[in-house]
Amino acid sequence: MIINGENFHALETLLYAYEGKVDCIYIDPPYNKGAKDWKYNNDFVDSEDAYRHSKWLAFIERRLRLAKRLLNPENSVLIVTIDETEYLRLGLLLEQIFTNAQIQMISSVINPSGAKRAGLFSRSDEYIFMVVLGAETVQYFAEGGDPKEKRWWYLRRTDLSSRRGTKKGGVRQFYPIYVSPLTNRIVHIGEALAPGVDRSSVPRVEGAVPVFPVREDGIEMNWGLTAPSLQRLYDYGFVRVSPGHDYQPYIFKYLSEETVEKVESGELSVIGSREDGSKIVVSDEGKIIRPTTAWSVSSHDAGQYGTSLLGALIPGRRFPFPKSLYAVEDALRYFIGKKPSALIVDFFSGSGTTAHAVMRLNHHDGGQRRCICITNNEVSAGEQEIFLKQMLRPSDDEWKALGICDYITKPRITAAITGKTPEGNDIKGDYLFTDEFSMVEGFEENAIFYNLTYQDELSVELDRAFAEIAPLLWMRAGSQGRCISERKADFDIAKNYGILFDYHAANAFLSALSNSAGVKIAYIVTNQDSRFQDIAQKLPEGIKSIRLYESYIRSFKINQGEA
Repeated sequence: MIINGENFHALETLLYAYEGKVDCIYIDPPYNKGAKDWKYNNDFVDSEDAYRHSKWLAFIERRLRLAKRLLNPENSVLIVTIDETEYLRLGLLLEQIFTNAQIQMISSVINPSGAKRAGLFSRSDEYIFMVVLGAETVQYFAEGGDPKEKRWWYLRRTDLSSRRGTKKGGVRQFYPIYVSPLTNRIVHIGEALAPGVDRSSVPRVEGAVPVFPVREDGIEMNWGLTAPSLQRLYDYGFVRVSPGHDYQPYIFKYLSEETVEKVESGELSVIGSREDGSKIVVSDEGKIIRPTTAWSVSSHDAGQYGTSLLGALIPGRRFPFPKSLYAVEDALRYFIGKKPSALIVDFFSGSGTTAHAVMRLNHHDGGQRRCICITNNEVSAGEQEIFLKQMLRPSDDEWKALGICDYITKPRITAAITGKTPEGNDIKGDYLFTDEFSMVEGFEENAIFYNLTYQDELSVELDRAFAEIAPLLWMRAGSQGRCISERKADFDIAKNYGILFDYHAANAFLSALSNSAGVKIAYIVTNQDSRFQDIAQKLPEGIKSIRLYESYIRSFKINQGEA
């Protein structure tokens, strides 16, 4: 998810949906080198400003305090990159804010040849602060590099020679896989359908959704395994299930029979299981050791794997000093490698490297990690000066077209997912290191782009701004499935939540909820507490009730210190 807006106000907004629920925050804030790379009170701060260090501290402190409220106090991590300009002040600030956390600083080489800099030496590294809250859940790796985890294969075939009705796969590999929306696990694997049999005719399984191998263009394909083979692999923990798309609500991955045989022979090892029961299979290579505080890894070269990689994704578009994709990926993996459902936030997202790294992690192990990236749509100081001379303003199309979010972040994430440049050409090059594949393959990921807007309290209270706040309701319910973005009837129910707009439809709403597996939250629009309590008491077990718009408005008043 990419949010276009000022990061402080975006963090305030996220508190409504995610306070205490975030597993990892990764940020690469302004380094305050005096190069007009950040603003304070709407003015760029330069090297001539006598108060630039204190302004930077005030700027960062406000955001870190909100970040602390977002993080899960029992098990989460804040990762902050910085250089020598502010690392001392940042370290003291982190100790002041995160008093009970374990704080470690890492030195990481990002430019082996060194960057010319005023002073005695050329700088080749930067610093990474790791702030661990609660239980330590670091995933350590084998000596000499990352663990060699075996690749998971997509179960649905993609080439047209493997579509339903072709000889490849025959009639045995088009069958329903029934998945429980409550657990996201397979509950039953059905029989193969004969050619010509309508897939909608398959028998129902209570509490489960039948899933077939259907492409986004509607073409029916074959699964890559027969039903008995899939059942065997699933029983052993070698099948993964993750949320999919409207045309295929769940995506399946599996480990090959060859991999299973190597596990059974002892050639490969199972080092644990994920939350969904699938096993983590790796090669027995090297000794598992703790990493040192000095990182010098070729894949962390920001020039080759930051600037050059970004150039392959969005040719001709420049962004200053993007991070190496693999450096961000490695830092995240230490803390969320064993959390396939982790929620990650980056509120200085820049070009979107963090979201890209999360997609890489999901591709590698079949995870369902979610990433929220916050960036603004500002132009550089030089571009701003030119635009102002041309009598342009930030609201003008010419100005917005070159803003960070619209010109860099959105196109970069779109290109990474689709495998196409903004011009529609295939991306050239390969992803390397832990997970090697061609960039043109893209990712099996969903991305959504939101603009942060400001709403009048009265408009919200009078139910005149539902479309504007709808994304937050979706986020609070788990950010999965369809977003109820407009009022089309007296009530509506999506995958994880439902909304009752009219009290007089309460009985129909309650009846529909009782037949909707997976709903976690029921939003009830009413200005009468007695009506809210009446419906809340009748909700099916396990569904949380939230009153609109009282709870929404009160939440933001608390954040602003007005309640």
